[in-house]
Amino acid sequence: MHGTAGPLILIGDAFHNFVDGFVIAAAFLTSVPLGIAASLAVIAHEIPQEVGDFAILLDNGYSKRRALALNLLSSLTTLPGAVIAYFFLGATREVVPFILALSAASFIYIAIADLVPSLHRKAGLKPAICQLCLILAGIGTIAVFRLVH
Repeated sequence: MHGTAGPLILIGDAFHNFVDGFVIAAAFLTSVPLGIAASLAVIAHEIPQEVGDFAILLDNGYSKRRALALNLLSSLTTLPGAVIAYFFLGATREVVPFILALSAASFIYIAIADLVPSLHRKAGLKPAICQLCLILAGIGTIAVFRLVH
């Protein structure tokens, strides 16, 4: 018997991944480097989320094989999202900046709501240096993409 959270996780994740497809397509329609950066950002936030979804499915009684298959299936909704967005946004280019702005706002919200509070719980020189290095790595990544473009 499966818990009720499993289907909700799968439906929510499928919708989330479909929207990620829109974001990736909008970014690539703007520029290839932006598309690559957006794809990497989506991958970076999807990996831990999919691992968490897998754990929830296991906890709800799904076998490892079934949880993996259903998780993969919900992840594949990124592809139709990207294809639909490519054709829709290609015809209505004026919407692309709004899609990108909403996407950037959601990433900023995640950083502020989820990540920043946990950073403030770690005091001391070592965590501060680690945070500074990660900030500099982010700035460096942006600089490298800027130079390549």
